[in-house]
Amino acid sequence: MDSIKLMMEEHQYILRMLKVVRNACYRVMKGEAINYDDFNLMIDFIRQYADNHHHGKEEKFLFNEMANNLGPVGNKLITHGMLVEHDFGRLYISELKEALERVKKGDDESRLDVIANAIGYTHLLKRHIEKEDGVVYSLAQRQLPKEIMDLVNERSAEYEKKAQAQGIQTHYIAILNDLEKKY
Repeated sequence: MDSIKLMMEEHQYILRMLKVVRNACYRVMKGEAINYDDFNLMIDFIRQYADNHHHGKEEKFLFNEMANNLGPVGNKLITHGMLVEHDFGRLYISELKEALERVKKGDDESRLDVIANAIGYTHLLKRHIEKEDGVVYSLAQRQLPKEIMDLVNERSAEYEKKAQAQGIQTHYIAILNDLEKKY
């Protein structure tokens, strides 16, 4: 398994969901009622597929090896760059969830926070993916020793096998496909 190629393919699904989120926010901006069920599905996709599944492989396998084996530059890139951005994304989604709850309870002004956090997340992730695809992954492929990349690939393959047995990919891609039809 080529784990970097797989992660880049996963980025394409995540980018598609970012478009769904943006389109849903545009509807909120135009004054349409918030579809809480759809926003909850978007958040579920982001938390489970993008963060737990995709970022899980990056953090547990690839980024860990980069931080440990690429010296100060690799360590700084991962610990002060990529991992910080993952945490910012989690914050945006947590704040989005809270804003949705406030709107649901009647705080109409919190619609601004729904839009701000959702759009902030989409902008962060789009730039983050561009950095990973354009710089981080190619650095790993060029600089990590073959035996380390083989280990990353092996661990990623095991992780994917477990996820496939649980139906994670199929489930979340189906959610994405359904939401794209609406947004």
